[in-house]
Parts: sequence; structure tokens; C-alpha cells
Amino acid sequence: MATAAIFLVATVAAGLGAVLLRLPPLVGFLVAGFALHAAGVQEPAYLETVADLGVTLLLFGIGLKLDVKTLLRRDVWFTTVAHLLVSVAIAVGFLGLLGVVGFSMLKGEGLGVLALLGLALSFSSTVFVVKVLDGRSDQSALYGRIAIGVLVMQDIIAVVFLSVSSDHPPSPWAFALVLLFPAAWLLRKVWSKVGHGELQALFGVAVALGPGYALFDAVGLKGDLGALVMGMLLAGHPAATELSRNLFTVKELLLVGFFVSIGFSGELTWQAAAVGLLLLLMLPLQAVVTAVLLRLMRLRKRTAILSGLVLANYSEFGLIVVAVGSQTGLLHDEWLVVLAVAVAASFVLSSAINTRGNEFAMSLARRFPSKPNEWLHREERLIDVSGAEALVLGMGRVGRGAVRQLRDDYGMDVVGVEHDPTRVITLRAEGFTVVQADATDIEFWGRVRSAGAVRLAILAMPFHAANLIALSQLRASGFEGTVAAVARYDDDAAELERHGADAVFHLYGTAGLALADEAAEAALGYDAAERLRDAQAERRSAASSDGEPGVSEPSDSEPDVTEPDASGSPTSGEPVTRG
Repeated sequence: MATAAIFLVATVAAGLGAVLLRLPPLVGFLVAGFALHAAGVQEPAYLETVADLGVTLLLFGIGLKLDVKTLLRRDVWFTTVAHLLVSVAIAVGFLGLLGVVGFSMLKGEGLGVLALLGLALSFSSTVFVVKVLDGRSDQSALYGRIAIGVLVMQDIIAVVFLSVSSDHPPSPWAFALVLLFPAAWLLRKVWSKVGHGELQALFGVAVALGPGYALFDAVGLKGDLGALVMGMLLAGHPAATELSRNLFTVKELLLVGFFVSIGFSGELTWQAAAVGLLLLLMLPLQAVVTAVLLRLMRLRKRTAILSGLVLANYSEFGLIVVAVGSQTGLLHDEWLVVLAVAVAASFVLSSAINTRGNEFAMSLARRFPSKPNEWLHREERLIDVSGAEALVLGMGRVGRGAVRQLRDDYGMDVVGVEHDPTRVITLRAEGFTVVQADATDIEFWGRVRSAGAVRLAILAMPFHAANLIALSQLRASGFEGTVAAVARYDDDAAELERHGADAVFHLYGTAGLALADEAAEAALGYDAAERLRDAQAERRSAASSDGEPGVSEPSDSEPDVTEPDASGSPTSGEPVTRG
């Protein structure tokens, strides 16, 4: 327990230090691992198990959200194969140059060794990229779906390589895994009976580790791949999103062990550290390769650049490839330390860049010529929202409720904006007017401005960062209408107001008001409850105008439900702040 306490305190301190430097906490976790190793602290026997559990649940969660058709897209499989070949070529040339310059560990290495190292350096980190996309709520955005598709293809290629190069090739029993397809039907039936809460979370962990990890590992395949496959087989279940959300906190805690464990890959030497840091020079080239390939697939500049930026890092699978090469005698053990330094440093660099990824993407996109709208891929063409009076960005439960209220009670022409294609199809079938688009995309806001009729925008996306980016893009595009946004926390509400939101609605406060309204209507009847609300509002107004001591209108709230203000935006919610 004493060792566990040391690890926890050091990891929390390092994570907090990273946050204070405005870096993601995982950068601090990486530093904690190297610092603890350098200080001579013994790695706990359970750290590797914790790390493996985190990665397994991560891949299971990816599978739950993955549309298999994404892997068949040309911009996914072609980009993956072309990127791998070009990356290996870049790595062979760069490592050969380092050998010529004088790094002893590279002198005399043959082409085969350099190609193996190039293969290890061609993979991007699934763990890191998914965390970045989660933070932006961008897993369903087009560039996010392409990035995840590329990562899954890379993982499959890595698993094939490991299976071929291993001393223990897959068992003939591996062919029996096709029985998982009918077994998935049974698991779906069981899943529908487990209900919610801890039993559902336990069911997800059991599936990921049982028929997922354990079965694949038993037949000589990578257990992590099994967790991914099981997630894909269960994707589409009505409770898939809920299960992914229930496992989120557990997965995040376990992944801390993964990042800390990288620092214990081996003894750090000055030469290994220098070579590992020099390998970062290849990342910009790999990012450019990814962006160019996706641009050739007729994707917009911003989409291509964002994909290149988010994939510009080295992978934990690279460490595994090098470890296998070391075990088979193809590589020196020191290369494992070199890759550990390169992976950790790439996470730090990529974290700093992707924290402002949208800003970098827009800045870079302006420097290159644009293509006609007709040239672009069908999913990338600009969206015409002419005729709409209001836009609701994010069509979850909050967004759907806002659309109904504006459409049915205020008679406004409302268009919803949603970047998840599956949800768009479902909403259209339910009668909503929805366009598939990324609300954080400045080109989308350029089209909104040209429509002219839009005078109200509601930011109802589930993540504060996404709403903040959309608000900044909306104001930068010259939109002069009313902007309302939702927030979960007081500091989020204050930040949205500072960036130009006219009204900010606190979700938890609004839920309390709505609950009280529903309860009063159930107890008294709708008409009686409405009369009481009107009477109470008149008493508050009269008391305020008469200057009655001890009674005043709260400065941060407004009546439960009122007519729209002069701009046409409804003023219900709590607390509400005005710009």
C-alpha cells in the first residue's frame, strides 16, 4: 500500500502541475512515470494489469461507437496504407541519416532493422487520439470518424504483424471465433435484461474481458483486438451510449496506469533520450502526408489538417512492435527506451498543439487555395440553411426540446445542426429538420451568415468546449443575432458570457424549475398552476416597483416561462445572464 500511495500522490501532483501549465493531465502522468523510475521507485506488479485493463476498456468503448462501414471508406483504408508506406520510407531515410551523423546505436544497422523501426513509428496512438476527440466531443465529427477508422486499421495491421512475427502463431482454434457473431445476438438479449447502473457497467467489463480479451488471447491473438471486436459486434444496441458513458470514469482512471507505465519501459540513457527526441522531427512530415492524402480524397482543408494534427503522435503499439523485435533478436533492448521517450514526448507535443487544434487548422487552411463546393466530397459540401429563423446546435435531448419549444410554441422555422450521421437520419425520420454539419467549422458559419434570416442560435452541445468553440466561430463570422447556450457549471456559464453569449442557461437549475412546474401541474392541474405563476409574478413585480424592503428581483434569474424578448429568443431558464 505504501508504494501505491507514493504512485498516487506523485501522479496527482504531476497531473495538477500539467493542468496549471495549461496542458492535459496525461502529460503529467507521463512525467510522473519517468520521474518515479528515475528515483528508483519499484514498479508495482499490478501496474501493467491496470494499464492493460484501461486499454482494453478503451478499445471496447471504441467498438461500441464504431460504424464498420467507416473502415470501407476509401479515405480511411487508402490513407492508412499510403500513410504507412510513406512513413516507413521517411523513417528509414531519417534513421539512416542519424547513423551517418554519428549515433552509435544506428551504425551498421541494415535496411530490415530500419524498416521495422519505421513500421513501429508509423502508428498513431489510439489511446491518445480518442482522449483528444473525447475532450472535444468530436468522435462523431467527420475528421474524428476518419481518424478512428485509420487507428482501427493501424491496430489491425499491428496485430497481423505481431501474430506473424510471434514465436507462438495463432492457434487453429482462432477460426472458431466466427461463432462470436451468433453469440453476440444472445449477448444483446442478455444486455436488454440487465437494466441500468452498476450491473450494466459490470456486464460491459465482463464482455470486454471475457469473450473479448480472454478468448482472443487463448487462441494466440491480441486480447485488445478481441475487446474491440466485441464492442463492434454489440454496437447499435439502444443502450450502447449509456454503457459507454457508465464505463467512462473507470476507463479514464485505469488509463492513468497506462501513461505512468510508459516511464518504466527501461533504463534511460542520454543517447536513447536524444534519439527519441530527434524522432519528433518526423511528426510534422507525417502530419503533412496525412493531410495531403485526405485532401486528395476531396476533403476540405480544415478536415484534412485536423486529421493530420490529431494523428501526429507515436503509438503504444510501436512499443509492442519494438518489444517483439527485441525478444526475437532483431533489435537491441535500448530501442525500447528510445521508443518510450519518443511516444511520451510526442504526447506532450501533440497535446500542446491539439489544445488549439481548431485555431491552427483554420490558420493553416487560409494559406492554401480553396476548391469549388461541387469538387468536395458529398459530406464536406457547405450547407444551405436559408429560410431558417433559428439554429439549434447539438440535437441531443436538450437540443430536441429547444427545437420543439421554438417550433411549436413560438412558431419559428428551426433547423437543427448535428454532426453524427446516424442521429441525423433518426431525427429526420422523427420529423425534425436537421442538417449534418460541424458547428465548430468556420466555413459552416460563413454559410449561416449568408442565409441572412437566422436571428437566434442555441448552443446545446453536451460538451462545454464544443459550445465555446462554436460561439467563437459564430461571433467571428459576423453573426449579430441572439446567441443562447447551455452550461453545467457556474464557471462555464461565466466563460460563455465573456465570449459573447446573450443568454446562458444552467442545466441543473433549469431541471429544478421544470421539475417544480411538472409537480405543481400534476397536483393542481395546468390551469390552476398557470394562474398561481401569473399571480406570483405580479406580486414580485408590484413589490419591486413599490420598493418594498427585503424583496427584490434576483439579478441572475427570470420568470419560469415568459414571452420571447425583443430579439425573439425565449427567456426561460436559470440562471440567465445577458450580454
